Amino acid sequence: MSVSAGVTPSRHRRERLRRWWRRRLATPLETPLSQRRLFLAPTRFGLGWAALVLLLLLFGINYQNNLAYVLAFWLFSVAVVALLRGWFNLLGVTPGLRLPREAFAGGEARLGVVLRARRARTAIELHCAGARGQLDIVDGVGEAELALPTPRRGPMVLPWLRVETRWPLGLVRVVAWVGHDAELLVWPRPLEEDEPAVRHGGAGLETGDFAGLRRFQPGDSPGQVAWKQWSRTGVLATKVFSVPPRRQLWLDYDACRGDPERRLSVLCARVLAHHRAGDRYGLRLPALTLAQGEGDSQRRRALDALAHFSAPSREEGR
Repeated sequence: MSVSAGVTPSRHRRERLRRWWRRRLATPLETPLSQRRLFLAPTRFGLGWAALVLLLLLFGINYQNNLAYVLAFWLFSVAVVALLRGWFNLLGVTPGLRLPREAFAGGEARLGVVLRARRARTAIELHCAGARGQLDIVDGVGEAELALPTPRRGPMVLPWLRVETRWPLGLVRVVAWVGHDAELLVWPRPLEEDEPAVRHGGAGLETGDFAGLRRFQPGDSPGQVAWKQWSRTGVLATKVFSVPPRRQLWLDYDACRGDPERRLSVLCARVLAHHRAGDRYGLRLPALTLAQGEGDSQRRRALDALAHFSAPSREEGR
């Protein structure tokens, strides 16, 4: 009781701190970056530039050197102009995200970032979970993709996006954080079996599937024309092949071997293979039964069920 009582207040404090951080620093998606949400941080080159200005100013004061004064104030003016240009390079930019359609564990998810602005912008950098990208806004829109690692299956909360620019001289970094609640569902990593029991799609029209002849129609493939029939009768005919029947089957979690993650990976590979073959299939999991179906919707429902699956504990199995 004492441990849980001590943990709960700390969690509340962290949650309040996170909300405060989000409210004070982050800009929501599809909202233009405002001047209150843009932050400046000097670069190493910028610090060296400032030290040089200060050194020239001290040199001019000690030795009454007008040339040092002129050079110091000129460098200072250039720095101020560069700071303002970098500031306006991000001001008013509207960020947006384009979530990937699918992602598998152990791979990468291609997160699309879309920035919009009324005028052209240059050299805008994007950072998210270690992934980096750069884009220019031309004709009002700029797009880039960030490769985010997906180490494990299941719901994945996407980190915040950091937008920054060092343009034009690299003296300062103008930084803005983009807050969002976007979430990505990562599917299991497909694991092909040593002896897969799934036939491959596209292997159906063989000589054993010959169904008869029909009258030739313009557009028929020359390879399917019955040339022997034409040489005997003088009538063009086209060979007709029967389509292999689609199998209707069940993919069962209990029929797979290995630990839960391996079973889910095998089932994921089977779902993809049966989808390519055009089969009608269903999915049986310990706490869920997905009715038989086909097509892209069935594929997505099955893979989503595998991604959300939580393995039963040993105590529940007993």
